[in-house]
Amino acid sequence: MKIYLDCCCYNRPFDDQTQERIYQETQIIMGILRGCQSGNYEVIGSSALSMEIDRIGDPAKKQRVCDLYALANSHVNFDDSIEERAKEIASQSKIRTYDSYHIALAEKAGADVMITTDDKLERMRHICSLMLKL
Repeated sequence: MKIYLDCCCYNRPFDDQTQERIYQETQIIMGILRGCQSGNYEVIGSSALSMEIDRIGDPAKKQRVCDLYALANSHVNFDDSIEERAKEIASQSKIRTYDSYHIALAEKAGADVMITTDDKLERMRHICSLMLKL
């Protein structure tokens, strides 16, 4: 199974784990990443993920997120078709720029599912049939 985790998934393990929902989402994400390490899943990285992670201001958190992101075992890059698809997604919805790139990149990579913890993005699920909100 090919899985695309958006950037909020890589950040989730470093959020307040005393909140039950955050703790449960973290357990699922970490399980997916363990499954990637054992070869059960293919976790897809992307140019958009690399750029978004690079924007994390806290150096310690950025390093921890980078360590998790390093577990992704395939990568998809921007090209003209990604740019066009991202613009199409944004024009049909209220999805922000990075999120529209994540969707376009997940589609291009042939992901079976794109996972997010973002409530706002989940409300736009009709734009992307791959999307699964934890």
